[in-house]
Amino acid sequence: MGALALGPLAACGTSTGAGSSDNRLRVAFSTSGDRESLDPHTSTLFVDQARSKALFDTLLGYDQDMSPVPRLAESWEPDETGKRWRIRLREARFHDNEPVTAEDVLYSYRRIADPATGSPAQPQLSGVDFEASGANSDRELVIVLSEPDFTFPTAMGAPATEIVPAGTTDFGEPIGSGPFRFVSFETGGSAVFERFADHWNGAPKPDELEFVSVDEEDARVSALLSGQVHYSHDIGANSVATVDNDSRARILATPYSTMQAVAFKVDRPPFNDNRVLRAVLSGVDREALVKVVLNERGELGNDLFGKGLKYYPEEIPQRERDVDHARALLREADAEGLEFELHTSSADPYFEPAANLISEQLGEIGLKVRPRVGPSETYYSDIRKKGVAGHTRTATLPITSYLSKRLRESSVSANYTGYDSAEFDGLYDQAVATRDEKKREELLADAQRHARNHSGMMVWGFSNWNVGVSSQVGGLTAATPNSTRWARFDEAELG
Repeated sequence: MGALALGPLAACGTSTGAGSSDNRLRVAFSTSGDRESLDPHTSTLFVDQARSKALFDTLLGYDQDMSPVPRLAESWEPDETGKRWRIRLREARFHDNEPVTAEDVLYSYRRIADPATGSPAQPQLSGVDFEASGANSDRELVIVLSEPDFTFPTAMGAPATEIVPAGTTDFGEPIGSGPFRFVSFETGGSAVFERFADHWNGAPKPDELEFVSVDEEDARVSALLSGQVHYSHDIGANSVATVDNDSRARILATPYSTMQAVAFKVDRPPFNDNRVLRAVLSGVDREALVKVVLNERGELGNDLFGKGLKYYPEEIPQRERDVDHARALLREADAEGLEFELHTSSADPYFEPAANLISEQLGEIGLKVRPRVGPSETYYSDIRKKGVAGHTRTATLPITSYLSKRLRESSVSANYTGYDSAEFDGLYDQAVATRDEKKREELLADAQRHARNHSGMMVWGFSNWNVGVSSQVGGLTAATPNSTRWARFDEAELG
């Protein structure tokens, strides 16, 4: 494989490819500029998670339906109370040939649970009682929870829960137990890793893996079709047809895998008035958004996360547009003619067209909505702090993980709406402490009903998950985001 020679990628900080292997797989992702690091516990963007997956490993992963599957852990069992979990590790080694031990797991989990680390997975491990937890041997540990949780395995498979060697604080040249090991990294630019032949699951097929920084979707598609990269992440519906009509590449599509939503902040005016929130929810035409913005390559949303996944309450009727009801709610709230900005960005190819259409739709109920485009590099951190409404998306996660991580006030890193409900928290806590599966499902459905009407998360659709792959590459399959097989580059074959 030759060097990357074309100008646009060089401008994005791409490696020249000098000294690279002919068996180097190049993958293009959007990045977050100089804010990046290789610390797996602070990963938030897809590129962060993909690099972490290459360098590190988690105890568990997720199958396509988000059920837990083994990675570094070969077994996990709760006691009758749901508070004590015994975990048995497989034989695995770090890149420096040291074994992965129970102490490494405990250190990693303590670091993730420490609020000072700033990990997005911190809420999922905040219930661990580390004083009571401990290692029974090098390959067995017991994790004790402060409260019963029969869904705890979902936390052990979550993004940003990778295991690092005990005592690690510097990730400039990180050591992990993943299928690739570190060679070089430039923030906002390229990262180069090499094959780790002693990986517990076998040696990767590529000799080298390079992550290439390409922020704009059009540029990622062009780089794929020109042969500069072999894999192009996150392709929108309009670009799918371009790739489909070109023999040099193909699309791997996973149906409706990404929630498309607008987060309305319910902890501040005007959406702390539930009448205004309900007016917006009634005023949006979800069918038109799926048809126009997703080009009919997606699924209708019902202001709920996780369509098709376990614990999704299918019995809740679809929310339909009702302009008259929306106008009546605004009159009741004395909010006719209300103006607000709707934050959007190129961070997702659907955000900006959706913002324009939603602005038109809400104009028909008497609101004045102005789309405001922000930089993709800082977009998600910006909308957590600024404004009252902003587009967001969430790739597939276990529904219990989403509910605990995105809809609790304590989930400061991922709660975009400021939703804080004792009723929701009580229903959720009761559900995960319930051993009986049917009763747990009923309680989780009740929690989701409350969140649907009060959380401020307006889910208008689910987009297909599309990635572009060069025709020269085999071994990659369509995979649900955040599943074990997503961005699993160790099985890719260049030919």
